[in-house]
Amino acid sequence: MDFSVYLWSIPALIIAIVGHEIGHGYVSYLLGDDTAKRDGRLSLNPLGHIDPIGLLFMIVFRFGWAKAVPINPSYYKHRKRGTILVSLAGVAVNFIFALIAAFFLVWTTQRGYVISNFFYHFLWYNVMLGVFNLVPLPPLDGSKVLASLLPSHIEFKFYKYERYFYGILFIGVITGIIPRIIGPAIYGIINAFVNLGASILL
Repeated sequence: MDFSVYLWSIPALIIAIVGHEIGHGYVSYLLGDDTAKRDGRLSLNPLGHIDPIGLLFMIVFRFGWAKAVPINPSYYKHRKRGTILVSLAGVAVNFIFALIAAFFLVWTTQRGYVISNFFYHFLWYNVMLGVFNLVPLPPLDGSKVLASLLPSHIEFKFYKYERYFYGILFIGVITGIIPRIIGPAIYGIINAFVNLGASILL
């Protein structure tokens, strides 16, 4: 095993996780909810954002999750709309990071800089987190978007029984079913971002 890989991948993963979670908390704060701020979740300290099991899954299976940011949708002027915006904020941050990473990956690779290894992992983890979190299974962000689009009485039942979907997500990850489904989207987005970066630089 080439342990030097972890010198690049672990910092890249941590930054991607922290950016994702702060994105949730900050947008919720802008919408009037200071729950995440009071809980210290707008901090850059990675210890406040990392879920040990989710991190282990990211390292072993290359798919995982972070500690959920506490939010209180009752503060939002429009609860459903606010929930959707907050849920998608983390994904948006990851895709923005990925675009930046793709640009610097192309730039540093052209010049033979060793730090291109960091940007490769930073690009991959950000796209993975962005796409994976769009899966509509609890506790992922996609499930909250889906629930918010449902009629209120169905939304209530969805949240009431959401814990039963956790097992489906777990099995889907460890069996490779979910990675196989979303894998083409991940690598399609990565290729598109890299091609965009190359078209700008070349």
